[in-house]
Amino acid sequence: MAHVDIHPSANPPYEKDMRHDPIYDDEELTNKHMSVAKYAATRFTTLKPSMDKAPNPFKLLALLNTQQWLFFLVAFIAWSWDAFDFFTVSLTVSDLAEDFGKSNTDITWGITLVLMFRSVGSAIFGIAADRYGRKWPFVVNNILFIVLELGTGFCQTYGQFLAVRSLFGIAMGGLYGNAAATALEDCPDAARGIISGMLQQGYAFGYLLATAFARALVNTTSHGWRPLFWFGACPPVLIILFRLCLPETNTFRARQAVREQQGNLAGTFISEGRVALKRHWMLLIYMVLLMAGFNFMSHGSQDLYPTMLTNQFKFSADAVTVTQVVANLGALTGGTTIGYCSQIFGRRFSIIVICVVGGALLYPYTFTSSKSVIAAAFFEQFCVQGAWGVIPIHLMELSPGSLRTFVVGTSYQLGNLASSASSTIESTIGERFPLPPIEKEGKTIKRYNYGKVICIFMGAVYAYVILLAFVGPEKRGRNLSVEYDADMAEVTHRDLRHQRDEDISHGSPNEDEKVVKREEERV
Repeated sequence: MAHVDIHPSANPPYEKDMRHDPIYDDEELTNKHMSVAKYAATRFTTLKPSMDKAPNPFKLLALLNTQQWLFFLVAFIAWSWDAFDFFTVSLTVSDLAEDFGKSNTDITWGITLVLMFRSVGSAIFGIAADRYGRKWPFVVNNILFIVLELGTGFCQTYGQFLAVRSLFGIAMGGLYGNAAATALEDCPDAARGIISGMLQQGYAFGYLLATAFARALVNTTSHGWRPLFWFGACPPVLIILFRLCLPETNTFRARQAVREQQGNLAGTFISEGRVALKRHWMLLIYMVLLMAGFNFMSHGSQDLYPTMLTNQFKFSADAVTVTQVVANLGALTGGTTIGYCSQIFGRRFSIIVICVVGGALLYPYTFTSSKSVIAAAFFEQFCVQGAWGVIPIHLMELSPGSLRTFVVGTSYQLGNLASSASSTIESTIGERFPLPPIEKEGKTIKRYNYGKVICIFMGAVYAYVILLAFVGPEKRGRNLSVEYDADMAEVTHRDLRHQRDEDISHGSPNEDEKVVKREEERV
């Protein structure tokens, strides 16, 4: 077959200006820095959408080959079940409190501890995945889910419950970065946005599954709440078998091959990490701050919302459940839609626009006291999780390649840790806005204007996220391959792109076929 000349600019027409953001310095393999004033001036120019024709989303999905679809599916299923396992506690708080002889507040410490220890898990499993590969840390992670969900179901004391949920936090924290890398590393460039949105909504899908199975399994046998946790330990067995049938991602295998050429895998990995931290430390701080805003956005709009519906608007338990389910359906729709749009209009632009729309919907979301609030809940969560749909690929493109799983997972989990007090903040402020109490079953129930607090809190959070998205960088369309990694080029002291072109020109007989296939998938 004739020689094929592949150039980095060979992208679909609607990706032609994806690298206009000057922060994208990997293409030049340089450490040049621009002034703050010049960077600030580019925040407007790089925000402008390219206004190219929108591609057919179904054609984008058709770009994925069988292996890429399998990578996405195993990541989506694992992330969904991770969320399922997390929500099993929040859906059984009253039952756990009665069984252990504690208050509901005491049981919620089990949720808080999970949030606190997730950062530990993201660091441990993230570094392991970046060093040894995505596959085996993923498998170990799911083995821990099996053990810890079973362990929760067999807890006999409150102390045992807290200990097991703390360990579960480590396991849960380790999965997100690995799932994002598994699903997106090998994904065709043009399909990244929509696949990112679909992946992120595994969290909302997990909540819907947890709600359905809680109805079916909790207090339907003599074992009370325990069958829900025992059942939660079963699907990870199938997820493990699924992952064992798949190889490492091509992107990781290519990076590992470069490390092997250096003759010292561990030493090269350490050098990569050192260079990445030296060159990108400010970017890593920015990512944590951005994730703090996003997690405040989701927790601030969701955690106290059921309490607002029951306490302030006097909704029944069934009405609250219906509202929550519809809201999560909005989340599923929004994440996929805005993820797709981010591939056309840009990551930052999409986040900013959907946050503005979400802010406009806050009043009906928090002040509508009739059942029609269901519509407001659907569209508000469409906006919140729509912005979230951009996050997996946005973080992947911003992260240094050598520490991609670690950075994506840890920035997300540190942001989660920062926002863990959202419901406490809102409920504390809410007590400053009392409403007339009501009598129920002979008891006086205090009521508070939580809607006003959620509205004010979310308005501030939206403003924060819009500001961070505006001032931050974007690397939409960045090539995630190791040959385009400036950090690795600095470690190896050679231009890996030039070596790649040499290999194509003088390589194995089938190399050109592989290149053509990659290019066909790209276009």
